[in-house]
Amino acid sequence: MATIKEIAEKVGVSSAAVSRVLNYDENISVSEEKRKAIFKTAEELGYKKKIVYSKIENVALLYWVTQEEELEDIYYQTLYTELLSYAKKVNVHIHVVTKEQGIKSVKNDLTAFIAIGWFSRKELDALYKKCKKGVFINTSPDEKLFDAVRPNFDSFVTQMVDYFVENKHKSIGFVGMYDKDINTGEAVMDVREWSFRQSMLYYNLLDDNDIYITNHTSVEEGLNIGRSIISKGNIPTAFVVASDTLAVGLLQAFNEQGIRIPEDVAIFSINDVSVARYVSPPLTSFHIDIPTICDSAISLLREQVVRKRKVTKTIMINGTPHFRSSC
Repeated sequence: MATIKEIAEKVGVSSAAVSRVLNYDENISVSEEKRKAIFKTAEELGYKKKIVYSKIENVALLYWVTQEEELEDIYYQTLYTELLSYAKKVNVHIHVVTKEQGIKSVKNDLTAFIAIGWFSRKELDALYKKCKKGVFINTSPDEKLFDAVRPNFDSFVTQMVDYFVENKHKSIGFVGMYDKDINTGEAVMDVREWSFRQSMLYYNLLDDNDIYITNHTSVEEGLNIGRSIISKGNIPTAFVVASDTLAVGLLQAFNEQGIRIPEDVAIFSINDVSVARYVSPPLTSFHIDIPTICDSAISLLREQVVRKRKVTKTIMINGTPHFRSSC
C-alpha cells in the first residue's frame, strides 16, 4: 500500500503537505494544481487513508435476552458476538449488563448504551433517567427518546408475499410470533404479521385460518405448529415464516408426513442463520446483514457522543433473499 512519503516524492511536496491535503485541511497554502495532483497520485498509487477512531469509554451493552430466548434463536447470540467484536475494532469500550442483573445495575454515569431485547415502559423510563444517549437494535420501543436500528421486516414480508403471488400461489399461510406491548407486557401483533396481513389484503387472499402465532420461536414450537397445520388439512401451498427456527420445525413436521417441499408446500423464512443451508431441503430465507446493523448502531452512538447530535434517528436495514430448495 502506498505511503504519504511516496505520494510526496512523486508530486514534489512535503509529507506534511500531503497529509494536510488528504485530511481536507482548508488552512494549508497549496495551489489548486498541487492539490489535484496529490489526490490524483494518491488514487493512482492505491493510497488508503488510515481511519483513527476516537476512543469512547464506559458504554453498556444492555443484553435483555433471556437464556431461553437465546437458545431458541441463534440470531441473538450472533448479534451479541458481532457487536462486541465490531465495537472493539472501532475503539468503543463496552461492558455487558444482562436482563437478570436489571436496570438497577446500569451505571448512572454511562457515556452511552446499546440495547438488545425487549424492555418495559418502566425500564425505559428508568434508563432514560440514567442515560439519554442510547441505541436500540432490532426494536424501536420509543423513537422520540432513543435511536434505533432495525431489520426492515415490513419490506421483507411484502417481498415474500409478492414472490409467492408471482409464482401463482393462491393459498399462503403465515407462521410468526407475538410482540409485547411496552406498557402492559401483553401480546400484540408483530410487524411481520401486520405486513403479511396488509400484503394479503392487497391481493385479496387473506385467510385468518392460515395464520399461526406463538409466544416462542423454537424449533419445537415450529414442529408443533406444523403438526397442527397438517391435522387441520387444506394445507396452504406456501408459507411465510417469521424466523428460521420456526421454519426448521415446520420442515420437520412436513417431512414426517411425506409432504414434499417445495412441490406440495413452499417455505420462505427470515434470518438466514447458518443452519438454514443445511436442513433438508435448504431454506430460502431473507438474509439479515448483522455486520451492517452493528456498524449502523455504533455510528449512531458515535454521532450522539462525539458530534452531540440531539434529534433521534431510526435506521431500517434492508436484506437479501437467498433462494434455496424450499421455494
